[in-house]
Parts: sequence; C-alpha cells; structure tokens
Amino acid sequence: MNNRSNTVAIILITSLFFFWGFIHNLDPILIAHLRSAFSLTHLQASLVDSAVFIAYLVMGIPAGLIMQKYGYKVGILVGLVLFAVGCFLFVPAANTMSYMFFLTALFVVACGITILETAANPYMTVLGDPHTATQRLHFAQSFNGLAAFVAPIVGGQFILTEDPLTVEQVSALSDAERLAYIQAETAVVKGPYVILGLIILVVALIFFFIKLPEVKEEEEETGFLKALRHKNVAWAVLAQFFYIGAQVCVLSFLIVYAVEVSGIEAKDAKYYAGVAGLVFMLGRFIGTFFMKYIAPSKLLLYYAIISAGLTLICIFGTGAVTLYSMVAIAFFMSIMFPTIFAIGVEGTGADTKSASSLIIMSIVGGALLPPVLGYISDLTGHMQYGYFVVLVCFLVVALFATQNKSNQVSVKQGH
Repeated sequence: MNNRSNTVAIILITSLFFFWGFIHNLDPILIAHLRSAFSLTHLQASLVDSAVFIAYLVMGIPAGLIMQKYGYKVGILVGLVLFAVGCFLFVPAANTMSYMFFLTALFVVACGITILETAANPYMTVLGDPHTATQRLHFAQSFNGLAAFVAPIVGGQFILTEDPLTVEQVSALSDAERLAYIQAETAVVKGPYVILGLIILVVALIFFFIKLPEVKEEEEETGFLKALRHKNVAWAVLAQFFYIGAQVCVLSFLIVYAVEVSGIEAKDAKYYAGVAGLVFMLGRFIGTFFMKYIAPSKLLLYYAIISAGLTLICIFGTGAVTLYSMVAIAFFMSIMFPTIFAIGVEGTGADTKSASSLIIMSIVGGALLPPVLGYISDLTGHMQYGYFVVLVCFLVVALFATQNKSNQVSVKQGH
C-alpha cells in the first residue's frame, strides 16, 4: 500500500467516525423528545439506547463474517446502506406515531453502524505504521467526539422543542389534545433523519467508486471465540461492555439528569449536552497528545479513577455542581473506547477481525446497563442513585487498565 492510498483511505474512514458519532449523539435529544411525546418512564425511555446497542450483539459476528469473505470495503458499503435505510424508516415511524416503530428504525440504523465500526476500527489500526496505531485510532475517534459536540446542538435546534410538556402535563390533556400533541412531536423528527439518510447514501456512492487499499492478512482460523485465547481480547470485551454502558448512561440521560437533578430548564439543558460533546471531543485530541508521553494503559487508569470520583459527586451532590461533574466525566471518558479497542486487538495477528467483532459485540453493554440505571431510578424515586451503575463501570475499566499494562505498547518515540 502506498502512502497516497493510505492517506485517502484514512480520510474517508475518519469521516465514518463522525457520521456514526453524530447519529449516536442524537439519542439524548431523541430520548428527551420521545419521553415527553409518549409519557415514558425512565426505564421505557432507556429502551432507545437498548434498541441501538442490542444491534452490536446481533450484528457483531455477521459483520466479521462479511469482512472475512468480502473485505473491508464491502463491509463498509453494506453498513452505510443499512444506516441510510434506518434513517428513512423514521418517516413511517412518525406517521404511525408508534414508539415501537421508532425503536425498530433505531435498531436498523444501529445494525449498519455495527458493521461500520467492526470494519473501520481495525482498518484504521492497520493502515500505516503499526507503532502509531493507537494514536491513529484516537485521531479518527476525535471526529466521533466532534460529532458529540455538534449533534446535541443540531438535534436540539430541529428536534427538541423549546418548551416540551412534562409527563404529568401530557397525561392531563384530553384524548384529542394528547393525540394532536404526539402527532406534532413525532412529525418533527422526520426532516432531520431523512436529510441524514440522503447524506449517508452520497457517502456510500463515494466509497463505491473510490479504490481503497485492501489489507492482506493471514488466513484466520474458523471460530470467532478463538480470539479470546488472547488475554487482552478477553479483558477488552469485558471492559468495553462496562465502558459503553457508562458512556450511554452519562451522555444519553444528561438532559433528563440536568432537568430532574440539577434544576435546569429543558430548553437550556440541551446546550449542556453540546458542551459535554465539546469536552468529549477536546478530550480525544488532548488524550492523543498525552499518549506521546504517557503509556495509553496508564492514562486510561488515571482517567477511569477520576471518572469514578466525579460519578460520586453526581450521586451524592446537589445543585449545579452535579451537572458540572457530569460534563467533566465526558472529558475523561473520551479516550476510553479507542484505548480499550487498540489494547484489545494488539498482537492478535490472524485473529484481528474476530477480536474486532467480539469487542464491537461487547458494546451491547449500552443496551443492557442503561435500563438498570432507569430501573433503579424509578424504584428508588431518586435518579441519582441509578448512577451507582456508572460507578461500577468505571471501576471495571480501571481494573482492565491495571491488568493490561504489560501488554500495551507505548507510542512514545515509536514504541
């Protein structure tokens, strides 16, 4: 592979990190919006995340099989087409005013994203010098962070109304008024998702006509679970499960948390979601810089411990400081996904695609852990208590970092 081909491929693959980051970070807006429209409990609202992240469990192995048989490019094209189809399904979901249809549309989108992530993450690590693979993946993931900043602001402008009704206010409406309200609220989401679907189709066309370098790897042994023989893969699957659970709990419920715990009005809370996305993005770039001087596993350990401390403030604190702590967690979470992933696939050789599929499948933590947070919040009547789930997640990530210090190759001076 020549340098020019690698550069074009890296630019195109990096764009994918932005697009799936954008759609994921519309979820906090969508949760707040649908919670108001359909008078949902915390547990019911958490099903938005469950519909998205269960796809990682369902599609993880099929995504790996597609790449093994047809290569990275075909995997990316299939992922983009499913992504676009899911976006277009928001139109019939809004027309039927069905919460389950919305969840189905989100699931289809997430199936496409699962394939994209399964292809793009390992592809980025093998395009170029293996000694800078972690840095390269962090750089690409930084555009995922950029999307985390942009999406809540754009989504808040076009999806979340300035003054959404509370669950109690919706319940007080007459049947006709409630139907009209739900119809108006669900119709709002059609335009943004149709536009996004069209953009994704254009991106798919670009990938179709552009020649990408195909990485030649050793023939992989049959059986995805054989990748678990690598200690770092097994630990990465566990750590990624809990990390993604923490990320989704923090970012997806941030607007609801700001309103119910910190006393911020909904119309202002969406901007805090944008700020969280901004610090998440900055954290990715700053973390990439720090890794020139600090081994990635050590930096991961420091960030996980700090995140756990901030989570304690979110659980036991009061007032605006709780929201500031929540936003600060976004900064320290920023390096966790790519660092766990890079450590997980390091040195796996012919098992790289299987290792990638297994780690991507573990993202199902984003489907299973937010409902636990929602259930605890509903059961206790205190949303803050649900964040004990997040505390446990960061402690698991810290444990992963300590277990994998010896496996991690420092990127300092090319090592």
